[in-house]
Amino acid sequence: MGITTAGGSAAAPQTTTTYRPQKTGGPVRSRIGSHLFLLALVLYFITPLWWLMVASTKSNSGLFTGTGGPLWFDDEFHLIQNIRDLSTHQGGIYWTWLGNSFLYALSAGVGATAFAVLAGYGFAKYRFRGRNASFALLLGSVMVPLTALVIPTFVLLSEFQLVNTRWAVILPSLLSPLGVYLIRVYAQDVVPDELLDAGRVDGAGELRLFVQVALPLLRPAIVTVLLLSVVATWNNYFLALAMLRSPNLLPITVGLDSWQSLSNAGAGGEQVWNLIVTGAFVSILPLIIAFLALQRYWQGGLALGALK
Repeated sequence: MGITTAGGSAAAPQTTTTYRPQKTGGPVRSRIGSHLFLLALVLYFITPLWWLMVASTKSNSGLFTGTGGPLWFDDEFHLIQNIRDLSTHQGGIYWTWLGNSFLYALSAGVGATAFAVLAGYGFAKYRFRGRNASFALLLGSVMVPLTALVIPTFVLLSEFQLVNTRWAVILPSLLSPLGVYLIRVYAQDVVPDELLDAGRVDGAGELRLFVQVALPLLRPAIVTVLLLSVVATWNNYFLALAMLRSPNLLPITVGLDSWQSLSNAGAGGEQVWNLIVTGAFVSILPLIIAFLALQRYWQGGLALGALK
């Protein structure tokens, strides 16, 4: 009941609020489940790399009869010896294959990125007749598997006598429809039309706008397309297998496959499984270094592209 004051008016009854803590069991269990799921994904992707690193430290017999098991080291460490054998086996042709892979990946990656940036920026910021139809045709080409284009490409390059040359691998790798698509989508959101119009009012030409305004904003997309193109060319197996016949022109993927064919021949062949595994491990190190070295450009470019 209320309390009557001196003036005769009744004061409002006092109420007390009881604090009831919310239950947090649901969100905590959800976070634990998501963390366990992410941990399972990490183990799924790291396990093959771990096995490759461990296997590269074993001898040829240790790969099959080692005491440490497939996911642990043996008593003897043969990584240095395996690398020495790579340098001497078949005259050290492994390093020639690795150099060819560097040449193909860098030249095709840089070229494909340059074409993708020019085409993607043009599709995003210029209006011209047939733009939508051309871009639809480009998107359709993304759905075509690359292996289906190898035979037509072989016939085309054979007409120009480019088969069994380095150009037979580099020229087809310069086309990246996915890269054009990524650059166009990114340029539409990151490069404002108002910024380009302001530059035109100030007297800047189209080339200057592209170099000084658009390229800095497109840096994260450029790095992404560059890495995708480099990795795609580095791992491309079927194109080099169909185009090249000379052992000195082979990339690392086809070269290691030739050693695997010899090892699969059994007693009549040459057992170099340790060299195959070690060569595969060495061949992925440049890609890992490239991803780690370019990571800061992704972060800096993303922060720069957010300033509109």
